[in-house]
Amino acid sequence: MMAFEAGYSPRSIEGLGRQRTVIGIVDYGAGNLWSVVRALRYLGAEVCLIRSADDLQQKVDGLVLPGVGAFGWAVRQLQQRGLWNGLQNWLNAQRPFLGICLGMQLLMETSEESPGVRGLDVVRGVVRKFRARKVPQIGWNRVSFIQTITPYSAGSVEYFYFVHGYYVECMEFDVVAGVTEYGGVRYASALRKGRMLAVQFHPEKSGWAGLTLLRGWLEEAGNVQALSNKIAAVR
Repeated sequence: MMAFEAGYSPRSIEGLGRQRTVIGIVDYGAGNLWSVVRALRYLGAEVCLIRSADDLQQKVDGLVLPGVGAFGWAVRQLQQRGLWNGLQNWLNAQRPFLGICLGMQLLMETSEESPGVRGLDVVRGVVRKFRARKVPQIGWNRVSFIQTITPYSAGSVEYFYFVHGYYVECMEFDVVAGVTEYGGVRYASALRKGRMLAVQFHPEKSGWAGLTLLRGWLEEAGNVQALSNKIAAVR
């Protein structure tokens, strides 16, 4: 049974009437869960927590994988809770997905933080440790967009809030949507691959800039579901 955020009645997804975009947030015991819930709820989305493989079978428009913590620990938690294969299936089906911070790093093949542990392997790349004098990076930094992420167009620059000691070294240059510099390293801070969006920063803690990005992703996720419903009705 899905767990709805405090303030929602424990009705099923089927009873929501599909009037608002329904977003599932993967709950595996990692950090910034409730700040993400509050941000999405503020923007008008219905929010539910995904805690098991069965929850992934429910009708949600988009899936969010947040997280703060160690790469290897997160992989183990997702596997132990029966969520790992479901996440891979969701991503392989190219359904709307948003990875935040550790949720972005988990899309890679491996991480220096946890040698020998495989990630979701959705994007070719490795998670590297910063060699800067001050680690982790904590605070505001700018993202230079090289692909459009609604509503930010390619060539635009915006500031977001970061908290991380590891960064993504992406080997698929065509999926890099935004870049950031820290400690002498220019790294991918946003990735876009089909309906998958992943960001190293925390949009839910980035004020209006972050809410604007989340709103753009919600609109895309809702539109994708609306189109799918129309196609199904025709068939």
